[in-house]
Amino acid sequence: MRIVFVRHGDPDYKNDCLTPIGREQAKAAAERLKEEGISELYSSTCGRALETAAYASEALGLPVRELDFMREVSWGSRDGTPIFAWGHPWAIANELAKSGYDLTDPAWREHPYYKNNTVVDVVAKVDEGIDGWLSSLGYEREGVYYRCRRGDEEEYTVALVSHGGSSAAAMGRILNLTFPYTCALFHIPFTGLNVIRLDRRIGSLGLPVLELAGDGKHIRGLTL
Repeated sequence: MRIVFVRHGDPDYKNDCLTPIGREQAKAAAERLKEEGISELYSSTCGRALETAAYASEALGLPVRELDFMREVSWGSRDGTPIFAWGHPWAIANELAKSGYDLTDPAWREHPYYKNNTVVDVVAKVDEGIDGWLSSLGYEREGVYYRCRRGDEEEYTVALVSHGGSSAAAMGRILNLTFPYTCALFHIPFTGLNVIRLDRRIGSLGLPVLELAGDGKHIRGLTL
C-alpha cells in the first residue's frame, strides 16, 4: 500500500481556509494526484485541509473521509510556565540542532523544551490515530513495523490531506523517526507530496519505504 501525504494549500490561518493562491495550488495538486492511482481520499478536519481535499475529490471522483486526529498540531506550556519559543516545535528543533542535541534521541519528550509542552500530548494522539487508521487499512503495528493483514496483494494507494506538523508526526510514527527530527527533516511546500510505501505481501513485516519527499513541482509559479 502507498500513502500519499499532501499538505494543504497556501492558507488564510485566521479564517481557516485557502487564499486565492492556495486554491490554485489545490487545483494543481488535484491534477497531480490523478497520476497516483488514488483509491481512497482522506483529510484533516481543518477547513484549509478540507478545502484542499475538495478539489482532489472533484478531480478523482472520490468522497473525502475525515480524520480528526490529523488536525494541525498545537503547542504551549501545560501550566503557564515559560518554555522556549512558547513551545513552537519547529523553532525548538532548529535550536536543538544548533546546540548539537541529537534530534533522534528517543527520550526527546523528557527534554526541558518538551517536558511541559502540550505538543507531546498532540503527537501521542497522532501516533495512536495513525496506528488505528493503518489497522483499518490492513496494517497492524508490531513493535516498530507494520504487518500486512490485507486480504489481497493488489496495489492500493490512499491520499491524506493534512498539515506540516501533523504529517511530520504521522510520517515519523510510520518511519520510526522522532518528532523533533521530522520537524527538521520534512520541509513540505504547500500542497507538497510525500509518499510512503508499505509491503503489500500478505503476512509480511518490514520497514516502510519513503518513496517520495517534498514534491512540489506541480506548484511552480504558484507561490508568494
